[in-house]
Amino acid sequence: MTANEYKKILIATDGSENADRAILSGIDIAKKLDAKVYAICVVPTHPSSSMPIGSRMMQWEVPFKVMMGEAKKAVEMVADACSSSGVEVETVVLEGHPAEEIVKYAEDGKMDLIVMGSLGKTGLTRLLLGSVAEEVLRHSKVDVMVSR
Repeated sequence: MTANEYKKILIATDGSENADRAILSGIDIAKKLDAKVYAICVVPTHPSSSMPIGSRMMQWEVPFKVMMGEAKKAVEMVADACSSSGVEVETVVLEGHPAEEIVKYAEDGKMDLIVMGSLGKTGLTRLLLGSVAEEVLRHSKVDVMVSR
């Protein structure tokens, strides 16, 4: 596959500053190739989300709603940047394991390229999730561009 065949570009974001650099790179590629961007953010699901009502683990509901709101803001930021650049865009917020959902969405949607940052969230989030970019690189059948 050559770069000229990149017509469907998935830009994965987590709202971090590092993702911002990847967004700009992805939009630049999309504009040059007249490609459509699919802006995606995956909200990680917590294992306790299936706990019975009344469980002390149900406290996960509040942070999950906050993360969902942040994910929507993150993809809307990509959509705004695409609109400003004249690039067609579709936004998607998914729930699950970020790397798995990105790879699955890219393959199911027949994406030509995945663009993402090399580092996103840090601290406990990274410890719990591992490196999403590394996992996507390892498992994707779709070309992946990792921006620093």
